[in-house]
Amino acid sequence: MFPWYQLALLALIPMTLGVNPGVKVRLTEKGIEYGRQIGMAFLQQKLKTIKVPDISGTERVAPIGKVQYSLSRMVIVNLGLPESALGLVPGSGVNLSIQKAFISLHGNWKVKYLRIIKNSGSFDLEVNGLTITTAISIKSDDVGRPAVSSVNCVSIIGSLDIKFHSGTSWLYNLFSEFIDKALRDLLQKQICHLLADAISELNLHLKTLNVLAPVDKYAEIEYSMVSSPAVSKSSIDLNLKGEFYRIGQHQEPPFSAMRFSLPPQVNNMLYAGVSAFTANSAGFVYNRAGAISLYITDDMIPPSSPIRLNTRTFGAFIPEIAKRFPALMMKLLAKTVKDPIITFEPNNVTLQATGTVTAYAIQLNATLSPLFVLNMEASVSAQVYVTGTKLAGDVTLNKMGMTLETSYVGDFEVRFLDSIFSMILKVAVIPMVNAHLEKGYPLPSLGKMSLVNTKLQILKGYVLVGTDLQFRG
Repeated sequence: MFPWYQLALLALIPMTLGVNPGVKVRLTEKGIEYGRQIGMAFLQQKLKTIKVPDISGTERVAPIGKVQYSLSRMVIVNLGLPESALGLVPGSGVNLSIQKAFISLHGNWKVKYLRIIKNSGSFDLEVNGLTITTAISIKSDDVGRPAVSSVNCVSIIGSLDIKFHSGTSWLYNLFSEFIDKALRDLLQKQICHLLADAISELNLHLKTLNVLAPVDKYAEIEYSMVSSPAVSKSSIDLNLKGEFYRIGQHQEPPFSAMRFSLPPQVNNMLYAGVSAFTANSAGFVYNRAGAISLYITDDMIPPSSPIRLNTRTFGAFIPEIAKRFPALMMKLLAKTVKDPIITFEPNNVTLQATGTVTAYAIQLNATLSPLFVLNMEASVSAQVYVTGTKLAGDVTLNKMGMTLETSYVGDFEVRFLDSIFSMILKVAVIPMVNAHLEKGYPLPSLGKMSLVNTKLQILKGYVLVGTDLQFRG
């Protein structure tokens, strides 16, 4: 069972860095309520497994004098948390309150009095009207993940009823008052201690938060907090860095995240805004890593195409190619020369790429002979969607423009090659780009979290994902 209201707990991480977030996350009242339901089920199961320590003491009881007593082997046989509430304190954090809780215990008792007389048996204890309140303190661990602890816990027992088995009734009456007080004091302290342990155990699950999420062999995304969260009466807003980095080389791009705000939304449990900064930081990383380059060969073009990647096809437009390199296959190298630029406008995602295309003739001995180098400006439109807990997409070519940078085969009109390169981009380059985009990029998530009823909007400057949550046990 996924423990507690982990997403809500993230809202208390005390961080105050003055950096605009690349990703914003909002947990709504609907999400908080879902977390409370899951949390209470987890807490109830957790508390049922607690071990109550033995207690013993000595009391002077008239008329027999000193009575030594002990209660041992106490186990919880039933526990209920019928009423609970998770409250947000604006500007402060999260409070948990539990009302009308009850606990049933079974254990052994033993007394000794008049130095030599002993008696023992078993007992059943019913605790009713138990009230528990606590605040949750959260700090960052040494790698930037949240670490939680219980503070200011108070537990109050409404009523306590103990039934002894074996022994004699007059003996119960002599020391039951002292046993009642000892048990009440123990349980009120122990319940808060056990609750603190249960909350502390959440740290094992919070460590699954993908603060640094691997993408591929080139990149990873950092989702650490960049500012203190905004806690209101109805929601928690989290500000995450949301920046791509090259693995092992955390170099900042020559641009910064711009401020943006999530619009009011209440239908889903959680909303996440992924800004253009996040997308453009990916372009920066992949371009610097040399990953946005591609060799294009004839086998990447559909067999049915009348246009082939050889000197015969290109020689029809550039005679010098056919003359100097007859009947040879060709290879193209497409690569970016600037970081691609991604823009988000309402219902529209556009990517602008600036690069070069170098054409080679493949000699019979596999040597590459350069033919020409073209400058290329391309614009593509993107469709963005959520798959699992990842943001994915696919692109289509809008337009392309080319100019001649260098020619090794004399001057020629580049416009004659427009249709050829447009076809090559559509049938060879775009499908490979889409195959990579289809793999997706991880959104901030916890280990056993699934997204359901997901909706996506393209707004100015960012993509808004609205989703409900489902946690697997």
